[in-house]
Amino acid sequence: MEQIHKNIEGLRDYILELQTNMTSRPAISPELGGKGEYQKSVYLENELKKLGFDEISHIDAPDARAEKGIRPNIVAKYYGQDKTRTFWLLAHMDVVPEGDRSLWKTDPFKLSLEADGDTIHGRGVEDNQQAVTAAFVSAKAIIDAGIRPPVNLGIMLLSDEEVGNQYGILYVLKTKPEVFGKHDAFIVQDSGDPAGREIEIAEKNIYWFKFTVFGKQCHGSMPDSGNNAFTAGARLALRLRDGLYKKFDRRDSLFAPEESTFEPTKKEANVPNINTIPGTDIFYMDCRFLPSYQPKEVMDEVNSIVKQAEKDLKVKVQIDIINKSASIATKTDDKLVQLYAEGVKKINKTTPKMLGVGGGTFAAEVRNLGLSAVVGSRMYCEPHSPNERASIKFTMDDAKVITYVLMNYK
Repeated sequence: MEQIHKNIEGLRDYILELQTNMTSRPAISPELGGKGEYQKSVYLENELKKLGFDEISHIDAPDARAEKGIRPNIVAKYYGQDKTRTFWLLAHMDVVPEGDRSLWKTDPFKLSLEADGDTIHGRGVEDNQQAVTAAFVSAKAIIDAGIRPPVNLGIMLLSDEEVGNQYGILYVLKTKPEVFGKHDAFIVQDSGDPAGREIEIAEKNIYWFKFTVFGKQCHGSMPDSGNNAFTAGARLALRLRDGLYKKFDRRDSLFAPEESTFEPTKKEANVPNINTIPGTDIFYMDCRFLPSYQPKEVMDEVNSIVKQAEKDLKVKVQIDIINKSASIATKTDDKLVQLYAEGVKKINKTTPKMLGVGGGTFAAEVRNLGLSAVVGSRMYCEPHSPNERASIKFTMDDAKVITYVLMNYK
């Protein structure tokens, strides 16, 4: 471990090189106005080849909207002493758009290093390029030391995490379920805290809803001749929010926040001019509820609220499920969890805290296969924000925790 961690300390320039090259290759999903992850995937695959992985393969999802017509998913393995088991590091290549550029102090797609020599800025540097970088640094430190770990080290670089995983982890599990073995374990560094103490072992269930409200369009001066879908949609959004919070009001101290959340979020444009009352209104809700509630319970309540609103407001409502996710928890006494906690104590010099989160990660999907997964990282945890930042030291600490767990995973 001393040699491996010494190697990690010497990879500062390598971290900057990786982050610089990834940031300059915006991997934005077509749904968000981008071309996908192809350019970033080509760069990262070349870097994996340089590192000396024993296997590199693809499980690419077809997508005519994306560059080269694919959403790339890369699978790499460095063999361990026991080739029947793999310790996986899962990370996603896609990033969200920069948002309002006026809020950025630097070019979001050109890496910027602060005067402290540690803090870097750019879209994606934390979400999820810090995880990609920590995975590569872990592999390089081990390979350069000429060490074969107890089990295989696997790195999987996935597409489409920011929009729903249909072209990423879900496509992989659908088309190549055999890629994961029944004794494999997973670290997903897609959530965390600056101290690096949080270890996520459970996630809330997720529903993303799209509601399309159909009224009757008319002139703005004659509202009685139509039915304003905008006002009906606004009333429905409040009924859903208030009703779901009231119905599903349990609290669980494992999670932060402790309660289920049901929030209206995205709103689509309706009419282009001010003097037209819209006949159609579309809005979305992000619902994240405690695992003690079944998805069917939430769906039934949503249907009940919508049905009553249709009657009261004299509109029709179409419900579409954009994303749905539910998972079991990883037990606190699991070997992976215990080793990760030991690594956090030794490397980050802090007391580990087990918790559940509302944010969805790849861990939910692998836990549903009955496999062990933890989510954790030493990070600022400011994803999607302007002036997104990451730390070189935090990245090194993440790599040290990874290698500690890997080298003791016997």
